[in-house]
Amino acid sequence: MSLELVPLCTATVSLAETISVSPSFVIGEVTAARFEGERFTASMKGSAAADWLTVSPEGYGTLDVKVTVETDDGAIVHAAYSGRLHFESMTAYATPKFHTGDERYLWMNRIQAVAKGVFTEPGTLVYEMYELR
Repeated sequence: MSLELVPLCTATVSLAETISVSPSFVIGEVTAARFEGERFTASMKGSAAADWLTVSPEGYGTLDVKVTVETDDGAIVHAAYSGRLHFESMTAYATPKFHTGDERYLWMNRIQAVAKGVFTEPGTLVYEMYELR
């Protein structure tokens, strides 16, 4: 048995300057997000989106991200993901899950996605997202 990675989208996430709560906890507010793919194209809805990042002294962070988006055809989809951010390479690995009540996108409620993200410039994180099958 093997895993199949089915392309889902490219997600470009813009982050504000982090809010340092403590040496082990920072908040990265999401200021914009754009998801672009053949099956899913959407932009951030509202402003209640952030990464509540737990920082490890071993050089990685644990992601806790939540964002709500609106598809280009008007559906509302909530995305939440956890994962790891490796500070040495500034690479993020995530496991997005989605939730919607819109019939056109109910398939998203059933999938498990995986993503790899890199900072292309300060404050901009670009993920390649795939559906696991």
